[in-house]
Order: sequence, then structure tokens, then C-alpha cells
Amino acid sequence: MINLEPPKKAGALINQAYQAASQVLRPISRKYDRAEHAYPKELDMFAAVLDGLNSSGEGGAGAAGVRRESSTKDSSGNRNGGNLSTVLGTIEMCWGDVALLLSMPRQGLGNAAIASVANDEQLARFGKLWAAMAITEPDCGSDSAAITTTAVEDGDSYVLNGEKIFVTSGQRADAVVVWATLDRSAGRAAIKSLVVEKGTPGFEVVRLEHKLGIRASDTAVLRFDNCRVPKENLLGSPEVDTKKGFAGVMQTFDNTRPLVAAMAVGLARAALEETARILEEAGVVVDYDKPANSQHAAAAAYLELEADYEAAYLLTLESAWMADNRKPNSLQASMAKAKAGRSVVDITLRCVELAGAFGYTEESLLEKWARDSKILDIFEGTQQIQQLIVARRVLGKTSAELK
Repeated sequence: MINLEPPKKAGALINQAYQAASQVLRPISRKYDRAEHAYPKELDMFAAVLDGLNSSGEGGAGAAGVRRESSTKDSSGNRNGGNLSTVLGTIEMCWGDVALLLSMPRQGLGNAAIASVANDEQLARFGKLWAAMAITEPDCGSDSAAITTTAVEDGDSYVLNGEKIFVTSGQRADAVVVWATLDRSAGRAAIKSLVVEKGTPGFEVVRLEHKLGIRASDTAVLRFDNCRVPKENLLGSPEVDTKKGFAGVMQTFDNTRPLVAAMAVGLARAALEETARILEEAGVVVDYDKPANSQHAAAAAYLELEADYEAAYLLTLESAWMADNRKPNSLQASMAKAKAGRSVVDITLRCVELAGAFGYTEESLLEKWARDSKILDIFEGTQQIQQLIVARRVLGKTSAELK
């Protein structure tokens, strides 16, 4: 049974991540929000430290995913492993700055994809790369099964053709995990992910996007024009199994959606803490021993936001804990992502309101956090898609039965 408190053995990791967030990320947060697309050189100094934490087998403070253990191993008792540790570290780092975490070398969402579905040989080859993940296309947003980028087998290679948009770290990363179809007529089952390294002929970074939030993180448009990728770069099995369907690549989301939920939880906590400080300076006391309706209106609103935060936090821990204990967590991962994504937008915007004029100016980070929050409700599956997945799981419907 899940314990609602962070495990004691994660204490050192949480403290290290918090120190990195407070001493490195938070002080340069505004600087790189203003200097969009400039690479935060300060991150290089402790990227190696995060590499060491992740390679320890218990996860680290970055956004990289972890591998699921074989179900043949001893499964007695509860396990608090890499998924939960990485989620806890991500919460602390995003308390510092979401965009700077996404800019961390070798901590990209593509790394989570590699950890989720790569075989041991591929993990050895690609585990040290900084990998972005390319899913979305100009005509394919939330419906990942509608991907049109093709990977055609040709000798000992696959030939990639297509365009990807909104690729986080698409310019800076060493490689990109590209989702493509091996056979359009086979539908979802033919969607596979391939690792394409920078410098591969036919692989071009077209442009960088200017964005509402997470400006320190580069978001790129990529084009693949007869780009030849070695067969051994296809993650997982190349077999197109219509019975298994989309399950192989969707396992990636079971690992990365809790991470995005953790990003939202960390950002929401930052906004709540700053708002509590502002309210206290204004003489507004939040009393946890009194009913909300008998307190100052601002205090009552704050209590409501804090309850929303706690719900998102616990759902996020549950989804990660289930992955560590080899339990199917697709439903919980989508619930955590849906709840945290919606809550962080509501919380940051309400915090801006509660802080008044101070919350709307660049004197505070509240206005930045409000801008940063929206992407966390969109990428890795929008709010609407998460609710659809949850509905399918709860009602026992297939994607064809419930669209």
C-alpha cells in the first residue's frame, strides 16, 4: 500500500535537488526568460552531478526516465525506486524553474523514451546522449496515432521523411527520438520510435519557436528528408503487431506523464509559497484551524488552491509508485497529468490575482510562472486527451468505441 509521505531514503536526493533549484535555477530564472533561446551555461557545472544521480539506479533530479524492472524478479513488499525518486527530484527542480530543467543536458524527455523501451544494447549506446522527443506534426497534434512521418525499410536502414513541430530541446540535444509509422495501412501498431543523432544527413532544424512561457527551453521545428537511420536505432521490436497495437510506444507516456505532472506540482508549490509570503506581509493570516468561510477571503482562496495542489501531488506520487512496483499505471499517469496540468494553471493565475499589482509585474516571478504553467497542461497529451484516456480506462472502452 502506498505511503503518502516521501520515503526517508529519498531525503538526500530531495535536498540536493532543492539546493540546485534554489542556488542555481531560481537566481537565473528571470535572466533566461528574457534571453529567449540563449543557452544557460550555468547548467553545465552540475549536469555531471545529475548524471551520477541517475546512473545510481535510483533516479535523479532531472527529467530522464528510468527502466522498469522485469516482473520475474522478487516483487514482495513495496518498492520505492527510480520513478518515485525522479518525480520527487523533478518537483524540487521545477520549484526552481521548469524551463531550466528542460534545458538540462542529458535530461530530456527523449531520455525517458529510451529508458522505457530500449533494449540493453541500445541503452548502452544511447544512455549518455541528450535526447529530445519528436511526436507532434503540423497536421497531428493530440492524436499521436495519426502520425504521418514515415520510416521505410531500405536495406540495413530506415528512410525517414516528415516534419515534427514543438520539439523540446530540438536544437540543443544530441539526438532526437522520432515517432514514425512503418506502415500507414497498419494503423497504430506500426508507430515506432527511432533514435536519430544530430548530423545525420537529411535531418534539419528548420527554426526555433517564440513562446508564451518556458522561454529558456528551445522548442524547434525539425524536418527529415530521406534521412537514413540504421535499423538498430529503432527502439524496441520492429514487428508490427496489430494485437498489441500502440502499447509499445505508449509505454513511454506511462513514464513521462508522471514527470510532467511532477513539473506542474513543483511550479504550483513555488507559486503558493510566494503567495503565502505576500499575503503574510499584507497581514492576511491563513489559519488551518478555522473553517475557510470564517477567514479573510484571500485566506479562503489560498486554502482552496492548496487543497487542489495536494490532490495533484498525491496523484503524481501514486502514478510513479505504481511504476516502481510494476503495476499498470496508464490510468493513474493520465489522471496525474490531467489533474496537475489543470491545477497548476488555475493555481498560478489565482496567485497572480491574490498578489494584485505585484503579481502582474516582473518584480515577482508570479507572472512568469503563470505563463510557464500553460504548457504543462498541453504537452505530453493535452487536458482533453488525458480526460478521454481516463474515461476509456474507467468505462472499459477502446479508442474506436470512445473518441
